[in-house]
Amino acid sequence: MLKTILASLAILGSIALSTTSAVAESKQFTITVKAGKHDRQNTPVKVPLTLPASLAKGASVKLTLNDQTIPAQITQPSLLAKPAAAGDDAAAELVFILPKLSAGETATLKATVSDEAGAASAAKTFSWNDTAGKHTDLTYDGRPVLRYMYAALDESSKDARHATMKPYHHVFDPATGKTLLTKGPGGLFPHHRGLFFGFNRISYGEGGKQKADTWHCNNGEFTGHQGFTSQEAGPVLGRHLANINWFGQKADLFATEQREMTAYSLPGGTLIEFASRLKSEVGPVKLDGDPQHAGFQFRATQEVPDKTKDQTYYLRPDGKGEPGKFRNWPGDKGHVDLPWNALSIVVGDQRYTVAMLDRPQNPKEARFSERDYGRFGSYFEYELDENKPLELNYRVWVQEGEMDVAGVQRLADDFVEPVEVTVQ
Repeated sequence: MLKTILASLAILGSIALSTTSAVAESKQFTITVKAGKHDRQNTPVKVPLTLPASLAKGASVKLTLNDQTIPAQITQPSLLAKPAAAGDDAAAELVFILPKLSAGETATLKATVSDEAGAASAAKTFSWNDTAGKHTDLTYDGRPVLRYMYAALDESSKDARHATMKPYHHVFDPATGKTLLTKGPGGLFPHHRGLFFGFNRISYGEGGKQKADTWHCNNGEFTGHQGFTSQEAGPVLGRHLANINWFGQKADLFATEQREMTAYSLPGGTLIEFASRLKSEVGPVKLDGDPQHAGFQFRATQEVPDKTKDQTYYLRPDGKGEPGKFRNWPGDKGHVDLPWNALSIVVGDQRYTVAMLDRPQNPKEARFSERDYGRFGSYFEYELDENKPLELNYRVWVQEGEMDVAGVQRLADDFVEPVEVTVQ
């Protein structure tokens, strides 16, 4: 009898050890980060990893730098990433904010990726909160950061159609989240809204005879949200990948887009990263427009034209502009291919700066536009077909107060010339 009991206990112990081992699966990495020629401070770092399939989804990570734990997050590869072949493993990214690293210096970090619940935690995290069929909000520690307006096209009235003819993102103030910095339908130039991407002169079909304007959408065109490929939230970032269809004047589908929006809450402000891959569904498609109604642009809240436009100015690589003096291509033919441009506006007695960062890989010539009512951005001409998609990547920085050229240039350096990362 005693032998039977001991044998049973041994079996149970073996099962328990096996179960514990399976639950506590982990993988360790040593990550080396080189600053390169720029000083780095509060810099987002993406580290491509390959992980066992059991760790690729829902994994937690503990990351240490100089024996101090810093927040980190395991995500799916970002839209435009080119992950290495993973074999039987899965591609992933480890994302963290590098606190500080001087030019020429190197930092070594230790990461343990685990499927053990509670292996790492953070007091403050991002979260997605959906209002079904209308919009989804990204919050950080309960503070609103972004709002994605994605309601389906409603043709019950002219106003309803106008309000739902294209999806876009609202931006909240980075300090309290109580002030909406962007505009929706209505107001001055109602076709401008939030952070938005589109073109007002599109041609496709035989001989380019089919026309579309996904900026104004006045002749039957519209862009429509189709759903999410992914949605992620954690201590470092909030990100979603939305599927958006582009329709012509006869509600004919001519292009499909994957639009990825990522937000980081950094000391002093919010960093937003926009990425897009637009594919033709009908052969050659010509994207064209004008500086006011095409490309990727930001439109400030209606309060700016109503109350404070006289206080609006732009900060450019060549210095601070004066209120009332704005540059627009083609009137200013040199207002092209800027590495960045920044808008300074006043909303609710508070001044904010919104900096838009371009990068060399985006199509050129990039033609820039500025307006005192708080719309700015750039557009370009591009021809796509079924084997040649359009891939875009921009960053937008939002903060309270003013900035100088050096401050925006630092953000641009992080984007265009990121740190060098190696993994062991």
